[in-house]
Amino acid sequence: LVSEVFNEGVLSGLPGDSAVGHVRYSTTGATLPVNAQPILVRCRGSSIALCHNGNLVNAPELRRRLEQTGSIFQTGLDTEVIAHLVARSPEPSFEDAVVGALTQVRGGYALLFLAADKVIGVRDPNGIRPLSIGRLADGGREPGWVLASESCAFDSVGAEMVRDVEPGEMVILDRNGLRSRRVLPEGQRALCVFEYIYFARPDSDMEGLNVHSVRKNLGRLLARHYPVDADVVIGVPDSSISAATGYAEEAGIPYEIGLVKNRYVGRTFIQPAQRIRDEGVKLKLNPLRKIVSGNRVVLVDDSIVRGTTSRHIVKLLRGAGAKEVHLRISSPPYRYPCYFGIDTSTTSELVAASRSEQEVERMVGADSLRYLSLSALLEGVGGGRCGPARHCTACFTGEYPVRVDGAGGKHALEVPHFPGGAEEAGGT
Repeated sequence: LVSEVFNEGVLSGLPGDSAVGHVRYSTTGATLPVNAQPILVRCRGSSIALCHNGNLVNAPELRRRLEQTGSIFQTGLDTEVIAHLVARSPEPSFEDAVVGALTQVRGGYALLFLAADKVIGVRDPNGIRPLSIGRLADGGREPGWVLASESCAFDSVGAEMVRDVEPGEMVILDRNGLRSRRVLPEGQRALCVFEYIYFARPDSDMEGLNVHSVRKNLGRLLARHYPVDADVVIGVPDSSISAATGYAEEAGIPYEIGLVKNRYVGRTFIQPAQRIRDEGVKLKLNPLRKIVSGNRVVLVDDSIVRGTTSRHIVKLLRGAGAKEVHLRISSPPYRYPCYFGIDTSTTSELVAASRSEQEVERMVGADSLRYLSLSALLEGVGGGRCGPARHCTACFTGEYPVRVDGAGGKHALEVPHFPGGAEEAGGT
């Protein structure tokens, strides 16, 4: 845990009054210390630390070009490409060097740079990955400023949410406060809709919407479109609890805690190897037999990616005595790879990519399986005011907001690979 690494003793010994940090999931490639973030480089006469949440889809091309002209890479991260571009920039100021570097990259990103006298935050032109601004008051002194991938982080440190960083915006935090610069032309807004479905914590707000409320809306819509005669509704902890309560309220079926989560096992779908994912699922959840036994169960989950977790949970519930298990998914079938910061890099590992709904139903062993439609999803995210122009739904539709090189057709895209590890699905 972060608190076990950065305990009070470690934190109190850190110099200065500015810092950046990063919690990184290992996605593709190995988990190696050299790939931990922030990455620290010395360039332009000082040290610079850099954090990155997202993926750069043209990083392999940029990396090859930089290596051909003498750059030596120390990590397998596409984040390091940005560091090299900043170091090579002819611009005299650090801020302008960052801008020049970002005009060359393509993809989804929220970036933090720590220099000797400032912190810089930048969000990609489409706003695919989230980044928010908070304000911290301290004993009547001048307030401090903070940036985070999710607003719930502000609550932890006593800060107040101010607003989201706009797509293509750079914010500069220094001793004079906060400044904003429009540095990249804003593209089609495309916040990753999976943030609302799975990634973000329920106590976070994104683009003015509370994540818990959105998920509850999705559960209500799921019950409205796909009702079932059942005795109890349960959710897969933790990301599906909000949707499950919405389903139960709309359907008039009691909600119960039917699965207990082991808090010391991380998110399993994003682990780098299938064996690790399988072991993680076995350790992660345990059914409550007195709730499940003899009952017809509606099991609400946020998504089915590889099918590993769903199949195991259905088996657990049947083993605990469930008479029926009806699986309801609060998102559409996940059919296409993500190239912007989620660990789903190839179509072959996505269970719905080559199977019908009925085939997936048989594979996971459920009595019935229903997915929320894309139109209902977009209705649930913002009550209808947010449509495809405001969210990236490429994992469901195959329509990417940013061009991905290596296309062999509309959906046949190749994932960028990086030696020794690849990109981040964590948070800055």
